[in-house]
Amino acid sequence: MRFKQGTVILLVLGIMVVTLQSAVADSDKKRGAETAALSWLKLVDDGEYATSWNDAAAYFKNAISKKEWEQSLTAVRKPLGKALSRELMSATYAARLPGAPDGEYVVIQFKTSFQNKNAAVETITPMLDKDGKWRVSGYYIK
Repeated sequence: MRFKQGTVILLVLGIMVVTLQSAVADSDKKRGAETAALSWLKLVDDGEYATSWNDAAAYFKNAISKKEWEQSLTAVRKPLGKALSRELMSATYAARLPGAPDGEYVVIQFKTSFQNKNAAVETITPMLDKDGKWRVSGYYIK
């Protein structure tokens, strides 16, 4: 198949535009997910564990009861003390995650310093819930 030079340029430009639109859409999703994650983390930082459960994704609430969540966070977060700093390390958009239903997720990692643990990595995974809002579906500290 032979293309004229102008046709090839238009095809390349078309591919670039689609790629750019996809990158912008992913960036918007990451921004929305990061905003939701930081808002949710504020609740956890403030010891409002029950409220953090209330504000989590339906998937999260189906995986763990409010009481179990409060007990887990009390056991894990409380000994760390106050969060002193939190720096974004990465944010990765995904449509599929192991052990989770297909959907829209952003896996976010923060480098966090706590009163009693200088260097930790928090991994928080907001998902786009059925109502179109980003809500946390997973949270882990290393």
